[in-house]
Amino acid sequence: MRIFKKQKALRNGGDDVHNLSTVAQFVLMGLSDLPEVRYPLFVVFAIIYQITLVGNGAILLAIGMEKKLHTPMYYFLANLSLIDMFCSSTTVPKMLENLLTEERGISFIGCALQLYFLVALMGTEVFLLAVMAYDRYVAICFPLRYTLLMTKVLCVQLSSGTWAAGFLNSFIHTMSTFQLSFCKSNLVDQYYCDIPQIVALSCSSTYMAEMLALVIGGIFGISAFLTTLISYIYIISSILRIQSVEGKRKAFSTCASHLLVVCLFYGTAIFTYMRRSSSRHSPARDRLISMLYGVITPMLNPIIYSLRNTEVKGALRKMLCCG
Repeated sequence: MRIFKKQKALRNGGDDVHNLSTVAQFVLMGLSDLPEVRYPLFVVFAIIYQITLVGNGAILLAIGMEKKLHTPMYYFLANLSLIDMFCSSTTVPKMLENLLTEERGISFIGCALQLYFLVALMGTEVFLLAVMAYDRYVAICFPLRYTLLMTKVLCVQLSSGTWAAGFLNSFIHTMSTFQLSFCKSNLVDQYYCDIPQIVALSCSSTYMAEMLALVIGGIFGISAFLTTLISYIYIISSILRIQSVEGKRKAFSTCASHLLVVCLFYGTAIFTYMRRSSSRHSPARDRLISMLYGVITPMLNPIIYSLRNTEVKGALRKMLCCG
């Protein structure tokens, strides 16, 4: 159901009164056109969400309790686990409610807040992955100077900078998006509020919002991606110069988990948005793939680190045995 609120506006000195219709509530389409999979998906996503919270929470506890993990790499990993928990909690609870009850409405303010925190957390993760790649670059290419270069102060500054940049970037996009006029449909073609779907509902000029998304998002996104890419070019080059096979294996093991997380993050994001831009696929299937991307990636990150990292595995085992 479309819900609108009426506002009165004065024009030409107050003589002419006309009605402006603005959206008071958005409707998240989700998988409304695939009702047969509602309940199975509710069970699957509820389990995945619990695994995400427990897995990332366990990583945080292990890093906090094990002194050996009080290093820059694990400090940044703790930040990544926090982001994954917050990011899932921004969209999944509302999605589960929609799947279970079919109450798909979300208020204007609720939609703006969801978009703000989602874009902020996703942006922060992009920046954090770049910082983690830089950390691995310093560790592998300058091992003897690593502790001098990656000081506690610098780590705090880098992590604080990623959060600040992510939330500032999101504030700009959210303000430009929700300053638009919405007087057409209130049906959001997604299971959460996202910039492209909200902008598509506007009945005013979207040029400024689209240009901000393109320019600012492009500058921040490309900068973070290039930092990650260049760091790994130097890392791989440095590893290949190591003579012994054991030395290569040991060096690669220090960055393998992060490299997998980076490939998972960018790979699934590129696949999702490329598929979404194709008109050959059904919107319902595209939304389902977007759902899977949004809930599975945060779940896999702690699994990757716990399976491939012996120090994290040891800390988790120690924590479970002590418990």
